[in-house]
Amino acid sequence: MTQRRKKRWENQELISMGRREARTAFYDDSLTKISLNGEWRFLYLDAPELSPEGFQTPGAAEGWDTIDVPSVWQLRGYDHMHYTDVLYLFPVNPPFVPTENPTGIYKKSICLDAAWLKNDTILKFHGVDSAFDVWVNGEHVGYSKVSRLPSEFDITSCVKEGENDITVRVYKWSDGTYLEDQDMWWLSGIYRDVELINEPKQVILDCRVDAGLDDAMETGIFTMDITLKQPSGKGSWVLSYHEEEVLKGTYETEDGKAHIEAQIPNVHKWTAETPELYDLTVTAGEDAVSIRPGFRRVEIKDNQFLVNGQVILLNGANHHDYDPEEGRTVSYERMKEDILLMKQYNINAVRCSHYPSNEYFYDLCDEYGLYVIDEADLECHGFEWTGNYKWISDDPGWREAYVDRSVRMVKRDRNHPCIIMWSMGNESSFGCNFRSAAEEIRKLDSTRLIHYEGDFEAEVTDVYSTMYTRLKGLKEIAETEMKGNKPHVMCEYGHAMGNGPGGLKAYQDMFRKYKRLQGGFIWEWYDHGIRVEENETSYYKYGGCFGDFPTNSNFCIDGVLMPDRTPSPALLEYKQVIAPVEIHKVPDSRTQILLKNYYDFLSLDHVVLCWALEENGKAVQEGEIRTLSALPHESETVDIPVKPFEIRKNKDYYLHIKVCQKYDTNYAPAGHEIAAKQFDLEIRQDEFAARAAGNELTVTEENGILTVANDRITAKFHTVFGTLAALEKDGKTYLTKGPVMNLYRATIDNDMYKKDDWMNKYFIQKGSEQTEDFSWEKKENAVVVTIDKYFGCLNQSWGFECSYVYTVYSGGQVKVQLTGKTVQNGKEEPAFLPRIGVIMEADGSLQNTAWYGLGPQENYPDSHAAASMGIYESTVDGMQTSYVYPQENGHREQVKWFALSDETKTLLCRTEGGLGMNLSNCTDESLEKARYPHEIERSSDVVIHLDYRHSGLGSNSCGEEQLEEYKVKRQDFAMTFTLEIVGRDEILEETGKQYLD
Repeated sequence: MTQRRKKRWENQELISMGRREARTAFYDDSLTKISLNGEWRFLYLDAPELSPEGFQTPGAAEGWDTIDVPSVWQLRGYDHMHYTDVLYLFPVNPPFVPTENPTGIYKKSICLDAAWLKNDTILKFHGVDSAFDVWVNGEHVGYSKVSRLPSEFDITSCVKEGENDITVRVYKWSDGTYLEDQDMWWLSGIYRDVELINEPKQVILDCRVDAGLDDAMETGIFTMDITLKQPSGKGSWVLSYHEEEVLKGTYETEDGKAHIEAQIPNVHKWTAETPELYDLTVTAGEDAVSIRPGFRRVEIKDNQFLVNGQVILLNGANHHDYDPEEGRTVSYERMKEDILLMKQYNINAVRCSHYPSNEYFYDLCDEYGLYVIDEADLECHGFEWTGNYKWISDDPGWREAYVDRSVRMVKRDRNHPCIIMWSMGNESSFGCNFRSAAEEIRKLDSTRLIHYEGDFEAEVTDVYSTMYTRLKGLKEIAETEMKGNKPHVMCEYGHAMGNGPGGLKAYQDMFRKYKRLQGGFIWEWYDHGIRVEENETSYYKYGGCFGDFPTNSNFCIDGVLMPDRTPSPALLEYKQVIAPVEIHKVPDSRTQILLKNYYDFLSLDHVVLCWALEENGKAVQEGEIRTLSALPHESETVDIPVKPFEIRKNKDYYLHIKVCQKYDTNYAPAGHEIAAKQFDLEIRQDEFAARAAGNELTVTEENGILTVANDRITAKFHTVFGTLAALEKDGKTYLTKGPVMNLYRATIDNDMYKKDDWMNKYFIQKGSEQTEDFSWEKKENAVVVTIDKYFGCLNQSWGFECSYVYTVYSGGQVKVQLTGKTVQNGKEEPAFLPRIGVIMEADGSLQNTAWYGLGPQENYPDSHAAASMGIYESTVDGMQTSYVYPQENGHREQVKWFALSDETKTLLCRTEGGLGMNLSNCTDESLEKARYPHEIERSSDVVIHLDYRHSGLGSNSCGEEQLEEYKVKRQDFAMTFTLEIVGRDEILEETGKQYLD
């Protein structure tokens, strides 16, 4: 058999051609640059072998298209969009790739003058996917790969005065693709910046800075290694802090290198909480570079990792480079918005999943303060599905390909104080090549830790890392000596797909309880939806929406930030769960608050406590306390100076505490909320009154409809089907369908492993009630209608014996008392149910809403840390959360009353004890059916869910199932609520009343 001939892009042993050695990305430098961003000529081909003869020569682009750089060509109309989580899109036969290999040839002309040519010319690509060749004026100058790292070529010998032709041929598939199988869209092209650099003959090629601390964590240990272009040279350097000179000196090189050491007493230290940066300027002749060192020390002691001698807890997020319109091309401004949002939402760490980000991302993390796990551009997850997961990870023939990715990352990024760990990659099993990569990283940098989750035994890593570990397994890790007893990090958890995750507090409580557990990184920051506009409708597509197969569908819609940058309810929840100040009420006290300081380096003197005494959620007293002082990891008790106040009848009183910034920071103004908690003071004084009687109720029955009516209310009951058919007043129908029992919710992404059983085995969406008895009785000022029913689902042996008792009062109220007794006549039943409750419908004109319950945003039993009790107003549409992939949404817990109004009248519902509530303009069936929000079929009526109990969210799309306490089991239940029709301006007056019966 003839051995297959390797092409350049199918040779893992060919790391590069003509590419310069990796070096530091400086914060700034004095070199003249020409941006090559902008319009390039472009030729798209199905394979590189189809390139036209002479394509690399000047003038060969006649008739070609144009394309903007940076960009990905799939979002410019070439090739096709495709998303997979794990799968390679070709047969696994490393290092070979398909003959059909989409190729883009880029061509640009640039004019250089004689002054430019006195220096050297460097061509720098910040990111090209996945491999590429470069020609300048027809001469081949280099070849490179590793999509998410820069490549530099010295093209001095090829350029000339006047017009110069640059040609780049980019290959979608290469041997490098086997190492770039990350969970993301497959996108190709020159997607990061391109520039020409005018480099003097003598220049600072590299400058490595270590800014550490002594054992006392007080004196800065400053070392610097300078590499000049020429063997001999000299220069100077200045280190300053806030424009005040701290140290300076000169240097001379030997063989082009110089080493400098110095100490700085009482140094200002860098942490994510205190991102203190120094400014370093190094010169060599006319050349100058700027670096921003941050003095800090990362180490392991007593099986924990420390920053500056302090054990830290990582409250992190996984971050992909993503833009809803540009894909992998992300601007500095967008990156900055990400960092500011992370800081505002209490995130203190970010994992670059699963590749190095753009250079300026780390500058921003240095400046604003985020701990970073910098991750090599390496994932070969698709091999797991072949049954030979170690195929190339344990193949020495791939050693250099693995090592190159880690080494170049370290060499580029090692001056950034924000980086506390180097990660060798993601989901690629383990083998000899990771051992080699770890060895080479340690040679380059011993000041940081090494991370890689795929090192399941923590053989070469400094931390033991897992992903999506269930709480039971996490507790076992915390309490058991294993994996060298190394500190543990969850590099991924809390899968934020669609509606969820729930249960985050349980994880945070465990992180804070056990020393070994040092936090984790929520998956993930962004929903990776691709914005499209069709038929004047803007929406977001996901896997499979472009005809791509195989695909992982909407598995890329799994972020706490929606594609349009709207923070999801999950991000609001995460912010409160990880808040660095935990707020408790002192037991047996109404006005004493205990604050736990979970900052690692800051006392509470930089925050202010804002308090409010609330009546039904509205502030009646408020103030500030600005004298907090608890040290890191300590607590303090605060007396809230609530003045004596009148306790009004039938009102609830809460103490609402917010911890806010006292001063402006570079990411948020003074007053920015850090944490909040509301406490029920439990000092309610109930007052009951007799209902006002109205005209006598009449009862008539015709054609199976029982009508109970007077001038204040008309209630119609179907005697055969046993339902409240309508609720009317003054000729208008307000309630168009009365309550019937319901167990179903439109499935959320985190239900994905239960959905088939729920819908195709237990048929919970096919529930129905059978009428067993219907009776009515007239009493003084009321008519009582009693309906006994059996509720069950298609072909199920389990169900509920239900009793509906409707009391229609002459004053205009209808009290609904529903009791359900569970029955089981067989053995099969679901492990738990989505909900137990009722569903009703109201007239579609009632589009204004108000409610007294948890809010304002949606909340669920295992996700309500960011919600508080109050009276809120919205619209029916405003009650919804528009997830990219439609699913159950908009739920509110502990609702004591809600109102649906038109311009003048209101359908008011009051509950006893508080119930769960959803209001929407669509049915659960339409949510289940739709693929995009604009496909959700609008109902003619408003759909109302009232829940006795609603199951939590969990994160079981890729993580922990709902915890047991948040699962709705088959159980007896009882729920009571009252319906009436009032004027819109009478809502608060009416809800302030309580009746004797």
